[in-house]
Amino acid sequence: QMGDVEVQALSGVDLDIEQGEMVAIMGPSGSGKSTLMNIIGCLDVSSEGSFQIDGTDVSRLKDDDLAAIRCRKIGFVFQSFNLLPRTTALANVELPLIYAGVSGRERHKRAQESLQMVGLGERQHHKPNELSGGQQQRVAIARALINRPSMILADEPTGNLDTRTSIEIMELFQRLNLEQNITIVFVTHNPETADYCERVVRIRDGVIESDERRPPTAGIHRTRHELDRAPASAGGSQP
Repeated sequence: QMGDVEVQALSGVDLDIEQGEMVAIMGPSGSGKSTLMNIIGCLDVSSEGSFQIDGTDVSRLKDDDLAAIRCRKIGFVFQSFNLLPRTTALANVELPLIYAGVSGRERHKRAQESLQMVGLGERQHHKPNELSGGQQQRVAIARALINRPSMILADEPTGNLDTRTSIEIMELFQRLNLEQNITIVFVTHNPETADYCERVVRIRDGVIESDERRPPTAGIHRTRHELDRAPASAGGSQP
């Protein structure tokens, strides 16, 4: 609703995302992808229909209940890193656990584990201005992982990074998806981001235009699919 005008941002969207999928939702400006992202991330609710996370219908929950779902179930990664500038990487990663009421010792332990997971175990006491852009985004990813979410929702996560760093970050997402079985949903207009995913959903004018599953064409998942398709070697001992 915009004043007295009702705007239909999405219409008849029917989308299932399974545990462990790595999905890119793509669309031009005004396509409805940001509205869909807000609904998936429990930042907004739909005016009609329903939306479930892990079997729980969240479409009619109150704001406090939605906040609790976001805290427990969803990790967010954005184009801007959204780090506290005067705070160490470790403290930035701990922040969601403070809101969740987790004890200091447990926060510290889990934040260290998250930073190790993204390859920043030795940089945990550095502040954002002492880290590169790629390292800052790794801190943001570690923060998204800290509550052990069911899903990571990433909005243009490489938008502020150079090409080489973008590749490193996307391959990190692939490793987390492969090794931790974390569901990862990207919202993007960048086809290079979609190249790393095994599923691409395209949205236009508020409706799903296409929903395609195919082997990724970039990153470590591509290598894995190429190995799966490679013929077995004709080894073995001779009689």
